[in-house]
Order: sequence, then structure tokens, then C-alpha cells
Amino acid sequence: MAVEKPELSESLIGFIRRSPMFFIATAPSGQGGHINCSPRPLDWSFFIDSPKRVGWFDLVGSGIETIAHLKDNGRIVLMFCSFGGKPLILRVHGSGAVFEPGDDVFEASVSSLDSSLGVRAVVIVEVERVSTSCGYGVPVMEFVAHRPTINEWLEKKGDEGLVEYRMRNNLVSVDGLAGLDPEKLL
Repeated sequence: MAVEKPELSESLIGFIRRSPMFFIATAPSGQGGHINCSPRPLDWSFFIDSPKRVGWFDLVGSGIETIAHLKDNGRIVLMFCSFGGKPLILRVHGSGAVFEPGDDVFEASVSSLDSSLGVRAVVIVEVERVSTSCGYGVPVMEFVAHRPTINEWLEKKGDEGLVEYRMRNNLVSVDGLAGLDPEKLL
């Protein structure tokens, strides 16, 4: 049975913190365009400011759809699934904002990190709707570990290589929407 709430409860915050990953879904405005759904690790990069505000440090990736869609219209849904124990699906709908290097929110946020290598943006979601459903269709799986590959790749690229990579791959979405601001990459 689905349940809707205006914000995250303490028990749902605990569920999020025990989750190894989550999914992000966004879409461009209007007709057409490509809907995007991306997996993210739920490790140091995700944070919960309050029952009405969550966010994450967005690492360099091969595409820029989430950021481009948020800049276009701000619409976003995050989905967390129970892969073990009691079945549950949690969806967090909200309005997302993107903060890039040079923005006050970005600079204040990354100052708390041991290393900001590879962080291309900070995404903040103002929670508007929280819903839960049974999760009976989600398989039971065992979490083994987060993959070390992204961190190894980031270290190998280094700061200069990451700027070059973002300039090549993260300025425009597949639908031609603005991604990262090239002025903030240098």
C-alpha cells in the first residue's frame, strides 16, 4: 500500500542511510527529449540536511543529463530500494538546484570534504513529496562493496585531465541543453 508524506520521517532517513545506492530520474521540459535515470552510490557523496532537504556531491561522469535537466526545469525524483530485509521502495520528489565551482553553496559544501577531486557540482533537492510502496518486485540481493573504479579513474586523470574531460563531455546534454558552465571549469 502506497503512503505519501510531505517530508522524510526519521525511519525513512534511517532507511536511506542504510542503502548502498539510489536512482535519480529527470526529464527535459516539453515534448520529446530523453528521460534520464542514473544510479548513484550512497556513500560519502550523499547528505541529508533535514527532512525537507537532501543532496549529493555529483562526480564527473560520461554524461550531464541530470544537471542539464535540473537547470532546465528543476524536476527530480530519487528512488531508494530495499534489496534485503523488509521490502520497501522510497521515492523522494522535489525541486533540484545545481551549484558549480565558484558558487557559495559549492565552495561551502566541498570545504568539509577530505578531497573534492572529481566533484563537478553539488546538487540540492528541496523535498516536495515522499512516497513509499511495497517493493515486493525488487529482488533480494547482497551488497558486496562499492566499486573502486571511479576513484582510481579520477586520481589517474588528475585536476587538469578532469577539466579537459568535463569540457569535452559535460557542457551539453544529448538533447542540446546546457550542462556545466565552461567559465566555472577553468
